[in-house]
Amino acid sequence: MAVTVLVVDDSGFFRRRLVEIFEADPRLTVIGTANNGREAVEKVLALSPDVVTMDYEMPILDGISAVSNIMKLKPTPVLMFSSLTHEGAKITLDALEAGAIDFMPKNFEDISRDSAVVKHALVERVLTVARTRLARSTTALRSIAPKIAPKPIVTERGVIIPRSRKRVSLVAIGTSTGGPMALQTVLSKLPKGFSAPIVVVQHMPAAFTGAFAERLNNLCQITVKEAKDGDRLEAGVALLAPGGKQMMVDSRHGGCVRILEGDERLNYKPSVDVTFGSASKCYPGKVLSVVMTGMGVDGREGARMLKNSGSRVWIQSEESCVIYGMPMAIEKANLADDIIDLNHIGERISREVS
Repeated sequence: MAVTVLVVDDSGFFRRRLVEIFEADPRLTVIGTANNGREAVEKVLALSPDVVTMDYEMPILDGISAVSNIMKLKPTPVLMFSSLTHEGAKITLDALEAGAIDFMPKNFEDISRDSAVVKHALVERVLTVARTRLARSTTALRSIAPKIAPKPIVTERGVIIPRSRKRVSLVAIGTSTGGPMALQTVLSKLPKGFSAPIVVVQHMPAAFTGAFAERLNNLCQITVKEAKDGDRLEAGVALLAPGGKQMMVDSRHGGCVRILEGDERLNYKPSVDVTFGSASKCYPGKVLSVVMTGMGVDGREGARMLKNSGSRVWIQSEESCVIYGMPMAIEKANLADDIIDLNHIGERISREVS
């Protein structure tokens, strides 16, 4: 059965172009369009689409307000379209917090050209968003306030989880689709005075990572910043890999990161594999790594290198992921030391590092 799509945009040209692209693929069926946020909410209630593509700037009701209303009245996976600007990044992050699953750049020039690559990327993204675990993810990912868990931590089966005696010199986190809100949940639970440096890789465009780092820094007790070449690895500081670049860990000069131009042969810029792989060489046996929600297999080979060096690899549980692709790749390769629900990851990291 085809995935049903509601296309929402105040631009008649953009609506028509999206409809043409979606209808050309037998896996998708457009069941309606809307030119403002209020109409979008009404049509979600009336038509029950599998996925909604949503613009931000619209009359009567903007995209963020529309997403918020949809999530309250009839939770439905939403793919946002965003401009690749700093302001566009802030708006997109607000939309993700309101409940949108993912986003794509809104580029009239690309969408107007008859590009097979653009069409394929757009269709595949819509299909992926339609498959997300919305009900669980929207509940879990909005819960970003730090919570105090009883000690010791006890699993659902009543098993007490002992703290590892291994030293943690570095925490490394990798994520993709669903990651922005998941990272808020995890990093906001790390305490002031956290005693290890952190490196974070989130698949995200170059224009977005600066705004995302600012947002995380305002929400968290630790310091979060977009990484720059030569930044030192410091306790209680999370360095976010800049979009469009690769971030490598360097143990020289007391520990720092190197920011390099992305290799065109690599699908992801930044890549979790690149950062994890470099960390395995610089801090063998002393890295606590976490692979969270995301599409694809980025992180698997880096996790393999970490595991072979004696470091630990944790993954986010399937039930709490928006997309279980990246963690599943780790699990299938038998590389996961533990599988943890999103709302417990921050607490577990704090306990291991303390």
